[in-house]
Amino acid sequence: MRSSSSPWLRHAAVGLSVTAITAFAGASPASASVHRTTEPASLREVTATGQPDGKAPKTPPAQMSTVGGELLGRPGPQTGAGAPALPKDLSALSWIVSDADTGDVLGASNAHWALPPASTLKMLFADTVLPAVPSGTSHKVTPADLEGMGSGSSAVGIVPGQQYKVSDLWRGVFLRSGNDAVHVLAAMNGGVEKTVADMQKRAAELGAKDTHVLSPDGYDAPGQVSSAYDLSLFLRAGLKNKDFTEYCATAEAKFPGGPNTKGKPFAIANTNRMLSGIGGVEKYPGLIGGKNGYTTNAGNTLAEAARRDGRTLLVTVMNPQSQKHDEVYSEMRRLLDWGFSAVGRATPVGSLNPIAPRSAGATAPPGAAGTTHAAAAESSGAPVWVGLGAAVVLAGGAVVFAVNRRKGGTDDTAAG
Repeated sequence: MRSSSSPWLRHAAVGLSVTAITAFAGASPASASVHRTTEPASLREVTATGQPDGKAPKTPPAQMSTVGGELLGRPGPQTGAGAPALPKDLSALSWIVSDADTGDVLGASNAHWALPPASTLKMLFADTVLPAVPSGTSHKVTPADLEGMGSGSSAVGIVPGQQYKVSDLWRGVFLRSGNDAVHVLAAMNGGVEKTVADMQKRAAELGAKDTHVLSPDGYDAPGQVSSAYDLSLFLRAGLKNKDFTEYCATAEAKFPGGPNTKGKPFAIANTNRMLSGIGGVEKYPGLIGGKNGYTTNAGNTLAEAARRDGRTLLVTVMNPQSQKHDEVYSEMRRLLDWGFSAVGRATPVGSLNPIAPRSAGATAPPGAAGTTHAAAAESSGAPVWVGLGAAVVLAGGAVVFAVNRRKGGTDDTAAG
């Protein structure tokens, strides 16, 4: 890990100080259970649980969604015929490996387990708001723009009364996982309530049926969940947007300074350590980027895209149970390596694409939970994958939930 005396850490800590003071101003000991890490301020996240006992369930539901294929609804690891052996000691509650171009799911475990997403939910925020807020505009931040941020939120260091370019705000979202930047952009989109409703509608459009949005930034809220499958849908959709791809691939940038920096821009580094290489995590060759997250309730969450030999893979990892340092990045690395060895060889176990309805009388593929061959699914009438252009038929509109949020934490070595 780099020393806290490095220039970008000093500047980032200064930038965070204004928002950190604001965020903690209204919090009382009774309203939030605060957890501190031992990392430098610019790398740590102060979090508070959004659940009464502070713990997510550790056993997957007996029945999960089968969107994308029957095998994706089964508990435990699922791989197809021809797939290499899975990496050993994978401890994540949920993970999925897929081909971004074809939509083929190469392997998965509990892909539809609805779990707290932390800041990886910011990918859906970007999918929703990037097209709605013109990139060439700027905005003068008001105190009202930052209202409603949870205590301990990760922040890039936005100062009320200061003018910011929309492009700078998005760098604050993607690099520093700044909930302050999210709230300013949400204000530009018509407010938090509208943005939450827009995000839920966008999730439905993408076929992300495991996702329930209560906050635009991923801050813990009881009932706010997503899944490894849905988060991969959000990343895949985002990569079709030039701005999304540019922001999530940016390792370092300058952010406009405020009074504490005498107006001078300060350096910010991406808290996605596999991209930026901070904290002693080795950069991954061919990594495009993605989004990381951490809260007390969600644990570590991470979605990444990488390209090798003309293939682009998506991997999402949710809540590794191993206590090893940076385990989420270790498991991500091993699953990306596995995916590149499996693509073109392994029979898919599902798809990120819309699927055709099951024909009458078709039965689910046999077999118990565990490693399962997709060939069995084909022979027993499992759904047939259709092309990228297939239409999704969606019923109903997004429901807007009035939220009385408990104090919850945000992101990783940034927040969310």
